[in-house]
Amino acid sequence: MALLVHLLACAFGMGSWLAVNGLWVELPLIVNTLPEGWDLPSYLTVIIQLANVGPLLVTLMHKLRPGYLKETVVIYAILTIGVLACVLLAFFWHVTTVVAGAPHSTAFFIITFFLSLVDCTSSVTFLPFMVGLPAKYVTTYFIGEGLSGFVPGLVALAQGVGMASCVNTTRNATQNLAGGGDSWTLQTQYLPPNFSPEVFFSFLAATMCVSLAAFCALKRLPPIFLELATETLVPDLSASASTGLDNPGLEPDRGPLQHETEETNRNEPVVAKLNFSVHQLGFIYFLVVWVNLAANGLLPSVQTYSCIPYGNLAYHLSAALTSVANPVACIVAMFFPNRSLLFLGVLGVLGTAFGSYNMAMAALSPCPLLQNSAVGLAIIVLSWVFFTGTFCYVKVMIGVILRDKSHSALVWCGAASQLGSLVGSVTMFPLVNTYKLFKSGDYCNTKCPL
Repeated sequence: MALLVHLLACAFGMGSWLAVNGLWVELPLIVNTLPEGWDLPSYLTVIIQLANVGPLLVTLMHKLRPGYLKETVVIYAILTIGVLACVLLAFFWHVTTVVAGAPHSTAFFIITFFLSLVDCTSSVTFLPFMVGLPAKYVTTYFIGEGLSGFVPGLVALAQGVGMASCVNTTRNATQNLAGGGDSWTLQTQYLPPNFSPEVFFSFLAATMCVSLAAFCALKRLPPIFLELATETLVPDLSASASTGLDNPGLEPDRGPLQHETEETNRNEPVVAKLNFSVHQLGFIYFLVVWVNLAANGLLPSVQTYSCIPYGNLAYHLSAALTSVANPVACIVAMFFPNRSLLFLGVLGVLGTAFGSYNMAMAALSPCPLLQNSAVGLAIIVLSWVFFTGTFCYVKVMIGVILRDKSHSALVWCGAASQLGSLVGSVTMFPLVNTYKLFKSGDYCNTKCPL
């Protein structure tokens, strides 16, 4: 019986960030179709930040009207919105409208906002609900949360990418402004992937349905099921994941499983409070701001410019593998933790070096280093994977350190994370879209020096 509850908790956790992760790994197939082109990721980073209005409203409601807002109702609402938004995305992702005299992906942006609203709000609603279950199932929930990035990445790898080819097209005298008769031009055409974006978005909708069904089952699970689930199928690491996360302002709904929680939590170890100097705390929070500023704002906005010059395959692999690297880094941090500030600082410098290379290649677009070689393709993909992995490990370990210090330290960690992400995305948006500091190119017609 324990296996059933673990599976339900894992499926519920998958619905947390599935939609946003799915959008990022699908960008290599839609960026050449939508009118924003290579600027599309910079729009998404800003939209995701705007969606933080969801968790802000939930938090304010808990502070101003304690007990008025029920997590269960909010979770039902956001998971339902997630399912509907994924279904709408499958049908309308390519629909454009004219805004300010230019075509824009209005439908895609609106649906993306609601998907981001679902995922951002899940951060302040899913975990409080899981706290109402025995602690061992919280660990499984975090595994499911990691799979929300891992599974879309694997599906994207199976989907493949539309390889580009150059096709000669004829331009007759009436189309030729020079009036010199027919002329030949090279046009880039993209071969279809193994299955379409519509199928991928339908898969996201189906997975969100599974998450919604898992939540319904967890909410209605009779207490006898938990009484029979005596064996633990995974190591009870949730003590380190949940200690200090309890927010008195976020009072979870007390379901039928709540009575098991007190007995389980009484056996959890008490973690000693950690004392840091002002300089050490300043360094920790600087790392939080910088890691989130770079990983959630600066670099994602220009991933197209750093990868597509090496070919659509490079962008496809970097998007899919970074999505896989994120949960893998979380698992590594869970089983091989290292709280040394010196070690985390070295990792931060290493991740910054990888990020700097990615940014430099974006600045050199459309003619980066080693453009027409397999070595250049491999380097840019690995650079993105290691950039994501190192920074993800740093974020997890900082969360563990601050969790053991105090609840207020975690609150400030969350605020610093959002500040860094917001500053990074808002900074890059005008640089990419207004000042045009990064140049796009065409696979067949861009001429680069040898």
